[in-house]
Amino acid sequence: MKFIKRLFMILALLCATQVSAEPELGKDYTILTPAQPARSGGKIEVLEFFFYGCSHCFKLHPMMSSWENKMPRDVELTYVPAIFNTSWEPMARTFYALEALGQQKQLHDELYNAWNVSNAELTDEAKITDFIAQHGVDRKKFGDAYNSFSMQSKVTRAKQMGQIYGIRGTPTLIVDGKYLITGLHPAETIQVLNALVDKARKERAGKK
Repeated sequence: MKFIKRLFMILALLCATQVSAEPELGKDYTILTPAQPARSGGKIEVLEFFFYGCSHCFKLHPMMSSWENKMPRDVELTYVPAIFNTSWEPMARTFYALEALGQQKQLHDELYNAWNVSNAELTDEAKITDFIAQHGVDRKKFGDAYNSFSMQSKVTRAKQMGQIYGIRGTPTLIVDGKYLITGLHPAETIQVLNALVDKARKERAGKK
């Protein structure tokens, strides 16, 4: 009798796990209206709107990095620096400048740590340049990229994307131009992300 009761308890726990693994619309994610076309071609697009000084982004970052290293080949992840006010723009410029120099991935962790561990005040070009120079980036090349003409268009585009996707906070993930994830704990975010990527994959297959 005890064995049967224990078996029922195990089955109940398994069912509960399966239910919780299924993301709930309106609670775990929302649907963008209208949906936006993915810019990743044949791949499932995942966008992460972030800010280096955001503590919630910092907590998600390790899990997101691990997810990126293991993500399926049919998925493409793009980071988009959120710009809610002018004080956030220097970090957006920094992100794109380092990206142009091919050094964004190398300093991604360092910038997160600078803001959230060391409490560094990376709020203007001079302070940012001093910081990245300490990590091996050429000052002049960085300055040229940071102040380039194309930089303003990238910053403007990031602002426009934030408005188009209705970004209200960070971190926010957009899956295939249709599904929005925000406000969840890191582990829940990754769980919902995996489920929605799978959902987007099935929807794409259904259209073929």
